[in-house]
Amino acid sequence: MIREYIRVWRARGWMKQNMPFLRSWHAYVGYELDLFKSFKKPVSIKEVAAERELEHDLLEQWVEVGIILKHFKRTSAEKVKTIKKWKLPKSKSNRFSSGIILKEMMELHIPSLLAYPELLRNQSKQHFDSDVHGPTVAKTSTLLEQLAYPKVEKVMKRYKVDSILDVGCGEAGYLRKLAKKFPDKKMVGVEVNEEVADNARDAVKEHGNIEILNKDINEYQPEDRYRLVMANNLLHYIEPGERAGFFKNASQWIKKNGALSIITPIQKPKHGKEFSSAFNSFFMTFDNLYPVPTEKDLKSFAKKSGLKMVSIDPIIKEGGWYIAVFKK
Repeated sequence: MIREYIRVWRARGWMKQNMPFLRSWHAYVGYELDLFKSFKKPVSIKEVAAERELEHDLLEQWVEVGIILKHFKRTSAEKVKTIKKWKLPKSKSNRFSSGIILKEMMELHIPSLLAYPELLRNQSKQHFDSDVHGPTVAKTSTLLEQLAYPKVEKVMKRYKVDSILDVGCGEAGYLRKLAKKFPDKKMVGVEVNEEVADNARDAVKEHGNIEILNKDINEYQPEDRYRLVMANNLLHYIEPGERAGFFKNASQWIKKNGALSIITPIQKPKHGKEFSSAFNSFFMTFDNLYPVPTEKDLKSFAKKSGLKMVSIDPIIKEGGWYIAVFKK
């Protein structure tokens, strides 16, 4: 009898913990189909289903969940309206919508974590396809840029930066923002993906002080040294055994009294341990993505390269994302 009670108690505990996922799932569906906008004004489920050509019964159930979660409220027997909009992700047309985080979690992170039993049984891993998931990851990075940029700008001012090398620059989001504020500084972005590098070149056309190079960082040898070298969201693409070599190369690219700035998730961080652990577990399901470093790892790589960590600050505490700055 006691054992049965314990089983029921445990089951109830897991059911209660399902609530956060239910909220995330509901918000994700609303973001992906732009449904919160459809219910901006009081409207019936039948009308929305007909106008958007959606399956009525599924939409009705999704709305019922939204009413329970207080994302919606009934305004009459037939009509429903979105409420507490400030809590919900903005439309997909808004490039800075928090919904992009939900999209990456639901379409990439969670399916990968759910694949764990099969991967363990088969002693195998998945392969990260940048062509499929690259656009979503790029949009997530753009959202991260909004939070990280002020910290990058502080590094610019603190080290009196006159030149920047952005390694793995993507579509040059950081360089574009910096160029608007510092149009007289020399800026070079290096990107291995040819298509992404071409997109970056198109994006920086109005900035004469930015040059984009389509190069592999493992083979790249810059002609000049820079006051600031940036490596953002890059370390999980570099095998752990090769990271010390990356730090050594980066050190050689930096001028005396210059700085290396790295933005990355941290393993076992002071803040955001749970999300960081999940994020690391996600990386580990792929044969071409690698575990994120610890703060101790970063300090060790820096010391071997003639660099010293001078600061490490959270960008997103809940997610374990940090910006670490190293001085030469």
